Amino acid sequence: MTNITLSIDDDVYKKMRKFSEVKWSEFVRKCVKKRVEELESIKSNFFADEELLAENWLSVEDNSAWKDL
Repeated sequence: MTNITLSIDDDVYKKMRKFSEVKWSEFVRKCVKKRVEELESIKSNFFADEELLAENWLSVEDNSAWKDL
């Protein structure tokens, strides 16, 4: 497992200390994981839509009508 270091405002840190029962490292780890999964989902959906939009939606008749333009 990799370690990272966060900077947190002193005021926030003081408030966090009031909730000593919370495992803040685990909380942040889950938040980061969830956000990464959301971003991956958005990215994969975007590329899927991009591929869909790139498809030729014209029918054979449409292609025939537009070929000389």
